[in-house]
Amino acid sequence: MVAAADAQSYIQKLGITQDMAVQELGWDEDTDEDLRSAVEEVIGGEMVDEDSDEVIDVVLLWWRDGDGDLVDALMDAIVPLNDEGFVWVLTPKTGQPGHVEPSEIAESAPTAGLTQTSAANLGSWSGSRLVQPKARPAKR
Repeated sequence: MVAAADAQSYIQKLGITQDMAVQELGWDEDTDEDLRSAVEEVIGGEMVDEDSDEVIDVVLLWWRDGDGDLVDALMDAIVPLNDEGFVWVLTPKTGQPGHVEPSEIAESAPTAGLTQTSAANLGSWSGSRLVQPKARPAKR
């Protein structure tokens, strides 16, 4: 768990701002509740659940070793994303139960059609920001 002040700085690192539609996937009992609360405070409401058909700005994907196939999870995560949207894969830090090697994310992202752009230290969790590549204009 992180202190509330730390959670607010993590929200800035995540690039989450007021009125964004944020979807949360992979919630479990080990999920950082202070971070979740800070997200909901900033966006001014609850995060969108995984059954919604709303267009999403940001997906927070809590992911642990043993959760299954990350490529499949990423492909599901990008379905509701708007063109400028992004995915944060949140994984337990090294030494924590469920830790995921960064190479797994780096290898899974391109297969799912995503590019890793940055990483963030979020207390006992690490975040990897993934975006959909911009469409290149057609050559004439």
